[in-house]
Amino acid sequence: MRVLRLFGFLWQTSRVVVILMIGAAALAGLFGAGVLAIISTALHRSRDMPVHLLLAFGALAAGKIMATGAAQLLLVRFSQGTILELSLALCGKIVRGPLRLLEQRGSAQILVTLTDDVSSVTWAVQCLPQLAMNTAVVAGCGLYLAWLSWPLFLGAAGVTLLGALVSKLLHDRAFRVIHAARDARARLFEHFRSLTTGLKELMMHRGRREALVGEQIRAAADDYRRSNLVATTQYTLAEAWIQVLYHALIGLLLFAFPLFARPSPEVLTAYVFAMIYMMGPMWTILGSVPAIARGQVALDKIEALGVSLGSPGAAGVPVDAAGPPDADLVIAMKQVVFTYDEPDSAVPAFSLGPLDFQLRPGELVFVVGGNGSGKSTFLKVLTGLYPPQRGEMWLGDTRVADGTREWYREHFSVVFSDCFVFDTLLGLSASGLDAAATQYLQLLQLDRRVSLRGGELSTTALSQGQRKRLALLTAYLEDRPFYVFDEWAAEQDPQYKEVFYSKLLPDLRERGKAVVVITHDDRYFHLSDRIVKLEDGRVDAGA
Repeated sequence: MRVLRLFGFLWQTSRVVVILMIGAAALAGLFGAGVLAIISTALHRSRDMPVHLLLAFGALAAGKIMATGAAQLLLVRFSQGTILELSLALCGKIVRGPLRLLEQRGSAQILVTLTDDVSSVTWAVQCLPQLAMNTAVVAGCGLYLAWLSWPLFLGAAGVTLLGALVSKLLHDRAFRVIHAARDARARLFEHFRSLTTGLKELMMHRGRREALVGEQIRAAADDYRRSNLVATTQYTLAEAWIQVLYHALIGLLLFAFPLFARPSPEVLTAYVFAMIYMMGPMWTILGSVPAIARGQVALDKIEALGVSLGSPGAAGVPVDAAGPPDADLVIAMKQVVFTYDEPDSAVPAFSLGPLDFQLRPGELVFVVGGNGSGKSTFLKVLTGLYPPQRGEMWLGDTRVADGTREWYREHFSVVFSDCFVFDTLLGLSASGLDAAATQYLQLLQLDRRVSLRGGELSTTALSQGQRKRLALLTAYLEDRPFYVFDEWAAEQDPQYKEVFYSKLLPDLRERGKAVVVITHDDRYFHLSDRIVKLEDGRVDAGA
């Protein structure tokens, strides 16, 4: 069943290539079974060898070699294409998925999916041609054995079926453990992320360092090791059981079945020879089961992430977000409510709203409030990163919904408090980009630290305040109607903080941009057109 689900995924990916690949592998297996039949026949006719038997042997051997080569070449092309398309499709869904869901899943889970899970599916794909080839060998040998003697074949098939049922139970137990190993791997990645992100804090505190490395990482790694050991043990037991089964079957063929079926020595020799020949393909089939099982678990995780990130209405509204803002391009929030969904938390979920808010071109708005008042949540709702659960949002005459949310976000240039700066100006390809960026670098007093060539920054290894200036550089170059700054001036020195509030923000307003600034710098409050104070997720009417 797991093989069929994995095959269904591959079938949807590329039916023609799958048919050719599996078909070539199956042909190779049938040719291999034919070679076995020729060898078995030739062993009993060593003195009187017909020419056609020799020609058949050569043709079947050549066919097996060519079919195997074709299957391997198709496999390489198909597996590499599959991993590329799967990775790109998943990345595309991640960058278009609901931000809140991604935050809940955590970066470690997503990273494991993009790395381990995609690789596991690729390994499983690579096993399928060998699985088809060896299954064809076993099936061809079975047909040959049935043609030799039906009574012996039915007895051997009965013993094999009994052994297959026991083997399935062992493999099912291993499959359940693989799920646990995958979850343990994700926890380990989360601790690795803590290790790299909090490296300075760990170096400054021995107890914290020992707790993370000696306790949390060790516990997660031990869970991962133990789950893999249990799964490997189950697969080893299954392989040992098959070996016991085959040796028992050969023993029954030699010593028990002749008492009932009375086969000729030639048939009995052919049966024993075929059983020995089939052991190699059977080991290969069993050896592919763990990889296919891990590939199926990985595919389940990938599909779960992809389905959860899928959102309707990706096309959006064909409106250009670039260029100067329209006088009617007003953002309106009407009774908007957003509540964090934390079903497992004993603490009541934080709720923003209901809020009524408008933002017009050429307006400078300061958003203030204490920690936990809802400023960051308000920013994410305003910019379209969080869809409201209740209420309406409008941009001009267009309502912001699933089909228009991406279009709506294209109207914003945002510098987040934890902003990330790319080392190239991604998505910006206007003529004269380097010249314009160089002017902004001078304005932001970064021209002595950073240079630009072909849209690539010379360095991003700067202080947090300087990185925020680089993020502001990108925002300037985007030239969008709405600008949002989340605690942008918090890491700036007093001199440049003065430049930001007294020069940069008024300049954006004069250019007709609507600007929202989350800030605590009350000495500059008089420069704003309006102050919105949040408290417990609501606008303080007395502000």
